[in-house]
Amino acid sequence: MPTNKTPSLTIYSLFLGLLWFDYFPGLEAATGKLGSVPGVYVFGDSLVDAGNNNYLAFSVSKANYPHNGVDFPGKRPTGRFSNGKNAADAIAEKFGLPLPPPYLSLRGLFKEKRRKSAAVTGVNFASGGAGIFNSSDQKLGQAIPLSHQVNHWLSIHRQLTNQLGPAETQIHLSKSLFTVVIGSNDLFDYFGSFKLRRKNNPQQYTQLMADKLKEQLKRIHDTGARRFLVVGVAQIGCTPGKREKNSAIHECDEEANTWCSLYNEALVKMLQQLKQELQSSITYSYFDNFKSLHDIISNPARYGFADVTSACCGNGKLNADTPCLPITRYCSDRTK
Repeated sequence: MPTNKTPSLTIYSLFLGLLWFDYFPGLEAATGKLGSVPGVYVFGDSLVDAGNNNYLAFSVSKANYPHNGVDFPGKRPTGRFSNGKNAADAIAEKFGLPLPPPYLSLRGLFKEKRRKSAAVTGVNFASGGAGIFNSSDQKLGQAIPLSHQVNHWLSIHRQLTNQLGPAETQIHLSKSLFTVVIGSNDLFDYFGSFKLRRKNNPQQYTQLMADKLKEQLKRIHDTGARRFLVVGVAQIGCTPGKREKNSAIHECDEEANTWCSLYNEALVKMLQQLKQELQSSITYSYFDNFKSLHDIISNPARYGFADVTSACCGNGKLNADTPCLPITRYCSDRTK
């Protein structure tokens, strides 16, 4: 995989992890009373990966070393691309649930008890570097694309059905929350591929992304999932890596941001159409990550931030020249 993907997105893990989940627009509409969610199942990329990539033999897209995890309980790296807990962890804690463990950590002869427990309270299928499309990352064993994450969910669904029985499983899943945070890496692939840009213009490509995501959401819905939280793509043109390359004054790459907006528009329309097609058997909350990050960048002091341009961990201009490695520096106050 292109090695610039993960470090570019690391800053977003920090932002998402620090957002105030006490005010998550539409979340109660999707879940009913907050305490009524018995399980949280997570699909996505490095923004919500809890360590699945640690189990990929050939992947270099891993965060299983310092300074990742410097603020995680025990101050240890866990495979999360973050200084501490990520957005998926915050959501699970919101409902009083244990942190959903990475799916790949539950495989093996001596993991049956832990697997049974996690199948009920929630599992994390996300993978750093993953996309909606089955890109070259998957071919090289670097990440688990969304379609494969859904395949892994089907395995957990079978486990649940065996444990609870079909009727009880249906009730459990109808109350559980299915969180989907993905799309940034597909856009990074588009930015970096002349072949992709020649084949499709931005409108066509982002529509294809939404269409492919729709297929996977329907696969999850077909197993009994009814409540979804879908997170839009943020302003990836404002990542430190994009800023560092864009200009001497480190402005955001507005072309990249425009493409993100195109995808988010296609995503919102797709979700509306999906609800109509499924005759309202699906309830979803769309989180406008683009607007949220724009608000933070435009008004950092309002959110308690002092630096919204550079990465907290790295080297070079804006700490964007290298990823967060044990030999790189990191900021002393991550909350700022």
